[in-house]
Amino acid sequence: MTSALPPKVASLFRDGRLEVIPRKAARRDPLLDHLAATLFEPGRDYREVEVNEAIRTVHDDFPALRRYLVESGRLSRAKDGSSYRRAI
Repeated sequence: MTSALPPKVASLFRDGRLEVIPRKAARRDPLLDHLAATLFEPGRDYREVEVNEAIRTVHDDFPALRRYLVESGRLSRAKDGSSYRRAI
Protein backbone atom coordinates (compact mmCIF):
# COMPACT_ATOMS: atom_id res chain seq x y z
CA MET A 1 0.00 0.00 0.00
CA THR A 2 2.73 2.51 0.87
CA SER A 3 4.25 2.45 -2.64
CA ALA A 4 1.13 4.19 -4.05
CA LEU A 5 0.99 6.77 -1.27
CA PRO A 6 1.80 10.42 -1.90
CA PRO A 7 5.14 11.38 -0.28
CA LYS A 8 3.49 13.59 2.38
CA VAL A 9 1.32 10.67 3.41
CA ALA A 10 3.74 7.75 3.07
CA SER A 11 5.70 8.67 6.19
CA LEU A 12 2.54 8.22 8.28
CA PHE A 13 2.14 4.55 7.29
CA ARG A 14 4.02 1.44 8.25
CA ASP A 15 3.25 -1.98 6.84
CA GLY A 16 0.10 -0.62 5.20
CA ARG A 17 -1.33 0.80 8.43
CA LEU A 18 -1.60 4.38 9.56
CA GLU A 19 0.59 4.72 12.63
CA VAL A 20 -0.60 8.08 13.91
CA ILE A 21 -3.22 10.68 13.02
CA PRO A 22 -1.44 14.04 12.73
CA ARG A 23 -2.68 16.66 15.17
CA LYS A 24 -1.93 19.64 12.94
CA ALA A 25 -4.43 20.22 10.14
CA ALA A 26 -1.68 21.10 7.64
CA ARG A 27 -0.19 17.66 8.11
CA ARG A 28 -3.54 15.88 8.42
CA ASP A 29 -5.13 17.37 5.26
CA PRO A 30 -3.06 15.38 2.72
CA LEU A 31 -3.88 12.22 4.67
CA LEU A 32 -7.61 13.00 4.60
CA ASP A 33 -7.43 13.72 0.86
CA HIS A 34 -5.78 10.36 0.33
CA LEU A 35 -8.26 8.46 2.51
CA ALA A 36 -11.29 10.06 0.88
CA ALA A 37 -9.96 9.33 -2.59
CA THR A 38 -8.91 5.75 -1.95
CA LEU A 39 -11.52 4.45 0.49
CA PHE A 40 -14.71 5.99 -0.90
CA GLU A 41 -16.20 6.02 -4.39
CA PRO A 42 -17.71 9.28 -5.66
CA GLY A 43 -21.48 9.28 -5.99
CA ARG A 44 -22.06 6.32 -3.70
CA ASP A 45 -23.91 6.42 -0.38
CA TYR A 46 -22.31 4.57 2.53
CA ARG A 47 -23.93 3.46 5.76
CA GLU A 48 -21.99 4.39 8.89
CA VAL A 49 -20.92 0.79 9.41
CA GLU A 50 -19.43 0.76 5.89
CA VAL A 51 -17.54 3.98 6.54
CA ASN A 52 -16.21 2.55 9.79
CA GLU A 53 -15.14 -0.69 8.11
CA ALA A 54 -13.36 1.17 5.31
CA ILE A 55 -11.46 3.40 7.72
CA ARG A 56 -10.64 0.48 10.01
CA THR A 57 -8.66 -1.08 7.14
CA VAL A 58 -5.99 1.56 7.75
CA HIS A 59 -6.42 2.62 11.41
CA ASP A 60 -8.32 1.48 14.49
CA ASP A 61 -9.45 4.96 15.56
CA PHE A 62 -12.18 5.10 12.94
CA PRO A 63 -14.40 7.53 14.91
CA ALA A 64 -11.68 10.20 14.89
CA LEU A 65 -10.88 9.76 11.21
CA ARG A 66 -14.58 9.71 10.28
CA ARG A 67 -15.10 12.93 12.22
CA TYR A 68 -12.09 14.59 10.54
CA LEU A 69 -13.34 13.52 7.11
CA VAL A 70 -16.79 14.98 7.79
CA GLU A 71 -15.60 18.17 9.49
CA SER A 72 -13.14 18.87 6.67
CA GLY A 73 -15.86 18.43 4.04
CA ARG A 74 -14.36 15.34 2.42
CA LEU A 75 -17.33 13.21 3.46
CA SER A 76 -20.82 14.60 3.77
CA ARG A 77 -23.35 13.16 6.15
CA ALA A 78 -27.06 13.03 5.38
CA LYS A 79 -29.12 15.34 7.58
CA ASP A 80 -30.88 12.36 9.13
CA GLY A 81 -27.49 10.70 9.77
CA SER A 82 -28.42 7.63 7.76
CA SER A 83 -25.62 7.79 5.21
CA TYR A 84 -22.35 9.34 4.15
CA ARG A 85 -21.07 10.31 0.71
CA ARG A 86 -17.68 11.33 -0.62
CA ALA A 87 -17.91 15.08 -1.10
CA ILE A 88 -14.75 15.69 -3.13
